[in-house]
Amino acid sequence: MKASRRSAWLVAALAGVAVVAVSAASAAGPSYNLSKLKGTITADGSSTVGPYAQAAAELFAKAGAKNVRITVGISGTGGGFERFCRGETDLSNASRPLKASEAVKCADAGVKYVAFTVANDGLSLVVNKSNTWASCLTVTELKKIWEPGSKINNWKDVRSGFPDVPLKLFGAGTDSGTFDYFTEAINGKAKASRSDYLATEDDNITVQGVEGERGALGYFGFSYYAENKTKLKVVAVNQEKGLGCIAPSIATVQGNKYKPLSRPLFIYVAKKAAERPEVQKFVDAYFGASALIREVGYVELTPQIYDLAKKHFAERKVGTAFGAGGSQVGLTLEQLLTREQ
Repeated sequence: MKASRRSAWLVAALAGVAVVAVSAASAAGPSYNLSKLKGTITADGSSTVGPYAQAAAELFAKAGAKNVRITVGISGTGGGFERFCRGETDLSNASRPLKASEAVKCADAGVKYVAFTVANDGLSLVVNKSNTWASCLTVTELKKIWEPGSKINNWKDVRSGFPDVPLKLFGAGTDSGTFDYFTEAINGKAKASRSDYLATEDDNITVQGVEGERGALGYFGFSYYAENKTKLKVVAVNQEKGLGCIAPSIATVQGNKYKPLSRPLFIYVAKKAAERPEVQKFVDAYFGASALIREVGYVELTPQIYDLAKKHFAERKVGTAFGAGGSQVGLTLEQLLTREQ
């Protein structure tokens, strides 16, 4: 699996609190003996959320659910939704909400779903450690680099005073929710991007590429930077609205200061699958994992959002407040929740 090394790192980081978290989560839901649960759970989707789901699956087994087989694919948010709306998977890991066109496909196939946020994220721009000039980039400069048809191939053309160093770009694949969100936030339209960059659904390739190229620039979810911060340098973003240069961190994402690249991360659960005991207990594990989220570099939810997510799943509330129908970029989770209320 593409994320196997990352999953191993997550499992190692979380091992000390795994059983406690799963046990605490189990206490909140229906009473099932984890050792007696059986079945197969299938998940696919986001490369940002997938590794956490894989780690959660391994921790679920360590907590006692050894007879539940959980498979986690990493085909990107768009690829995951395609499978989910065909009824091929039980859960879809997503770094953006379901689009209107995808919701239609789910409806046509009779796939109803319960959706909830699992964490917050801050898309992180990274450069090579030897890059001494790009500590902060403006949204205008990022658009100049990434917009469709851009011919910016050297750092000296990004800003006066930057050195004559070839610019090599790395980023998310076109099936990725990260790609959709980044292009909308920076270029003003989802999927609007120059195409002459190394696009991949495997964020480890971006890590290796940026680490190996002096003039590289790439982007991915914050937790990937947190894991690789000894190898890469993170770049702050200036939104140009008087806030100055803000770097991604748990504090700046949680405090809604890292704009416009902060975003929620999602889990979609097929309603039919949500009635199965093994799926219920696996989802419960997510709700007991706030300490785990902090441990591995994801940004935990506020208590309000966390409690609403638990309530939605407990009630099997079909649909989501974060559905299609307007841009999500720049809105806080609290603002999005007003649509729900």
